[in-house]
Amino acid sequence: VRSTARHPLFQVGLSFQNLAQSSLELPGLTVAGLDIDTQLSQFDLHLIATDRYSDSGEPEGITGFFTYATDMFDRDTVQDFVERFARLLGEIIAAPRTAVGEIELLDPAERAELVVRRNATAYEVDSDATLVSILDATVAADPKEVSLVTDDGATLTYGELDARVNRLARHLISLGVGPESRVALAIRRSVDLIVAMYAVAKSGGAYVPVDPDQAAERTAYILETAAPVCVLTNADAGFDTDAAPVVRIDELDLNDLSATPVVDADRVAPLRPSNTAYVIFTSGSTGRPKGVAVPHAAIANQLLWKVTEFGLDPADAILLKTAATFDLSVWEFWSAAACGGRLVIAAPDGHRDPAYLNELMAREWVTTLHVVPSMLDALLAGDFPTSLWRVLAIGEALPGALAQKFLKERPRTELFNLYGPTEAAVSITSHRVTPADQVSVSIGAPEWNSQVYV
Repeated sequence: VRSTARHPLFQVGLSFQNLAQSSLELPGLTVAGLDIDTQLSQFDLHLIATDRYSDSGEPEGITGFFTYATDMFDRDTVQDFVERFARLLGEIIAAPRTAVGEIELLDPAERAELVVRRNATAYEVDSDATLVSILDATVAADPKEVSLVTDDGATLTYGELDARVNRLARHLISLGVGPESRVALAIRRSVDLIVAMYAVAKSGGAYVPVDPDQAAERTAYILETAAPVCVLTNADAGFDTDAAPVVRIDELDLNDLSATPVVDADRVAPLRPSNTAYVIFTSGSTGRPKGVAVPHAAIANQLLWKVTEFGLDPADAILLKTAATFDLSVWEFWSAAACGGRLVIAAPDGHRDPAYLNELMAREWVTTLHVVPSMLDALLAGDFPTSLWRVLAIGEALPGALAQKFLKERPRTELFNLYGPTEAAVSITSHRVTPADQVSVSIGAPEWNSQVYV
């Protein structure tokens, strides 16, 4: 809300006094020296330029000065505006045929600061890393470690999970699934969904999640666009379609297939980091949903950064409660596999019940929560668990009031604000929230091997 003392239509003015020779006398103002002490600024920022003439009436160029609202700008800031404007004029004079958009407004030091120093994010990551190599390394490190914990407390070790995944992956390969093939997943949140997702990755294909409970028209459009080799589902989902062959994984007998790790020799073609790992369709709030294809290299970089940045290890437990059709779920589905921790699976409709989620996190001693700010607000209103070591907020703007409430009520839990479109493999910037984030919360600085420009 702007003061009525200021112009309601615009706040920056350029006045050019293109007049014959005349004198300019204003109290407290010396134009030649830009000494402005008592002159009131008509606008927030105002450049006043005028012709200059000699005593004989010959034109001598243009002089000018800035006035400004001192409650909005300080002198150094306006001086920067003056210097930038002078540099702009110099660029135009030096090459008057230059297109406006190609004129350089930054000096070399500014460009280096904004473009180079703030984007100095290079970090050496295994150039061959894929979701599959990350999962295989975790399984090999400790196959007896618990990988999954279900809503009712049942567990599955990494070795047991891997055996199921490898058998299903071999079945998918027999159906022709390989690199750049797409396989749709129409399964509610469950062990079956994780087995199916990991198996698609191991086969070399890209998984495409669809929600069995969403409108049939949306699902049909996604399947028509993605053109999957098949759709993996189970009896619980009660899903059917004519868009692609339907494979009900709970009805398959895979006991005759090998449970050993799947390698390139088993696949229809070698799996490369440049191959698509998954395709997630946007919400379609501004039109029809659009599929975003993310390669293994991008999401592997994200997961390896995440494990290092937040110190994830086998002692961590991560909550799975986000719909697979939302890209935030990629963190939940794969972070435990990347660090060797436990993935705690919320009931299919559990994400709608903050009290249930708080109870589940406390019971299973969940240490890492990925959450949109509106859900975080709802969780804080209840019996928020003391087990959490870190909370990663993303998907919506994090209000300053909510951030400060969290810091005050949960001082032992770290809160991070992250930002990223689906195209950036979940997140692209990160910021640890501090008491300084009162009104608005920064989305932070770019992550490994990423650049951010405004």
